[in-house]
Amino acid sequence: MQQNPPKIFIYAALPCEAKPLVEHFNLKKDTTVQPFAVYLNKEICLTVTGLGKSAMAAGVAYTQALFAAINPPVLLNIGIAGHKDHTVGSLFLIDKITDVDSRKSYYPPLVFTPPCSSASIQTVSRPQLVYSREHLCDMEASAFYETAVRFSTGELIHCLKVISDNELSSAENIQPKQVAALIAAHVVTIEALLAELSRLAKLVAAPEPKLFAQLLQRYHFTVSERGQLKNQLSRWTVLTKAPIPEFDQSSFHKGKDVLCWLDQHISEIEFSL
Repeated sequence: MQQNPPKIFIYAALPCEAKPLVEHFNLKKDTTVQPFAVYLNKEICLTVTGLGKSAMAAGVAYTQALFAAINPPVLLNIGIAGHKDHTVGSLFLIDKITDVDSRKSYYPPLVFTPPCSSASIQTVSRPQLVYSREHLCDMEASAFYETAVRFSTGELIHCLKVISDNELSSAENIQPKQVAALIAAHVVTIEALLAELSRLAKLVAAPEPKLFAQLLQRYHFTVSERGQLKNQLSRWTVLTKAPIPEFDQSSFHKGKDVLCWLDQHISEIEFSL
């Protein structure tokens, strides 16, 4: 296994989704990893998790534990999805994920200009042949995102979906070769997205270290709150590309007050974007 952990982690449910990415990025299979098929180069780790939410969650958690990163990594789920009438082969970056079973929703922050159209997606536990006009449909996105946010910041975690089936072309007719071709048609866009996310990751990797140390020295933060503080300072850097303005620290009594202030102002920034 390589000494330095990859900076980019790609997760695909199916081997046919992974195949064109393995070829395009010249990834080599890591034969020392047994539970999942894992392919690597110096920058990228691609994991084939298997179909469904449980398999995706396990694959993300396993590889993040295996390649423990010092800085927040880029995590990208690439795969196929269905829709009522979107053209087969259309590409979408997901801006809202809803788990149909739990009814939980997640909103990946798009703090950059997407290289393709964006759309919402619903994650289900079984293949669906009744299509929605409002949302794409898949079987992994919610589990991917819910697990991935434990290991990185939301700005670096995204789902990219290619339409594989619709009312005129049922999911029952999908073939592995067709899926591989659908993904292969978008490798240039995928590469552009990874380049943009890598740029953001560099900003996240150096979040106001001086202010971070000053705040830790002045206020009490629990271990969990320290992680939240670092994450919020990172998000500020990514969203504004500017230092955090001076604020009246005398009004704060504990670390939680600082976190509330940051959360409020970050929410205002995100709303205005």
